[in-house]
Amino acid sequence: MLKKIAVFEENDFGEQSFKNFLVHESPYMKVINFNFKAGQELPIHAHEIEGQLSIVVLEGQGRFLGDDGKEMPAGPGDVLISDISEPHGIRAESDLRVLVTIAPPI
Repeated sequence: MLKKIAVFEENDFGEQSFKNFLVHESPYMKVINFNFKAGQELPIHAHEIEGQLSIVVLEGQGRFLGDDGKEMPAGPGDVLISDISEPHGIRAESDLRVLVTIAPPI
């Protein structure tokens, strides 16, 4: 199965909070597009399941957030990969588009 999704056309930005769009879901993975206006964030959180996630920055600048106050700069082409049970989050410094893949899906 080939499936093309134009995430820049399917999802815009929310003034009050970030917006997300379910790009794909199957028994093998889940893909979600998150768009953040500058200053918005997905707070540090973790999931009590097994699996891994990736966060790919498509556009904009931000910071990947981890536990113990760890922050890493995040720009176009940067990818964060972690176990889904590891605390993670993201903060937008400019308008920011990311693509999150979760395997297996939650």
